[in-house]
Amino acid sequence: MKRVQALLVVCALVGLSGAARAQGSACSAATAERTNVLVELFTSEGCSSCPPADRWLSALGTGPAVPARVVPIAWHVDYWDYIGWKDRFAQAGFSARQRDLAQIRREPVVYTPQVLVQGEDFRRWSGGGLDDAVARVNARPARAEIALSILGRSDTAIDVEVRAALLSTVPQSGPTSYTLHLAAYANQLTTQVAAGENEGRSLVHDHVAFGSTGPIPLGPKGAVTQRHRLALPRAVAPGASGVVAFVQSTRTAEVLQALMLPACTG
Repeated sequence: MKRVQALLVVCALVGLSGAARAQGSACSAATAERTNVLVELFTSEGCSSCPPADRWLSALGTGPAVPARVVPIAWHVDYWDYIGWKDRFAQAGFSARQRDLAQIRREPVVYTPQVLVQGEDFRRWSGGGLDDAVARVNARPARAEIALSILGRSDTAIDVEVRAALLSTVPQSGPTSYTLHLAAYANQLTTQVAAGENEGRSLVHDHVAFGSTGPIPLGPKGAVTQRHRLALPRAVAPGASGVVAFVQSTRTAEVLQALMLPACTG
């Protein structure tokens, strides 16, 4: 595919498990003392080189480190819709996110499939190396903490409370340089492509982003608490959905912390 130009006041979260836990009709999770890894895929159903990356992300999501240490998310972009197939998961806001990140990193182009690890371009995804990258990031002490609670779920949305705060290891002079991002995700989505570069293919997608909210300023004290209703496609099974949140630098695009909360089904 040719290239084109181009997170809730929180207290005492350290030491809590990152695993989801059921609490009556809700479920919740919080980050621990180490840094989780955000793995982002920018993809499109109109891109002939994207299906291998989609499969790679799906396989990544089945690993033992997910969701405790690795947080995958797929952003479907819309700038390939014009070449014969309109990606039903694509959003202009996801394309804008990719362009904004490229501008922050002073990269001249955006492309698909693109993988970012902790906000940095990671072109070695197809040849291995991710395990080493994940281990390096996981070894870092956390510089931000996040807590998520799913308050309810309907056929078309997830209600969530998110809390995030910078830790004392972040320079006190720059709390407003960090923002919170929040998105729902859905798994087990299948598309029969009838036109474009992937004509005739059956594509399966996991960790597909929906209902994205952000950037949310952390404020001068470096903390924020909010509730949001995040849209989901109709008829997605509760066990095939969840929420992702992460704290990111607006100056360098570095991700300080990330958290994934699959919807509890018990």
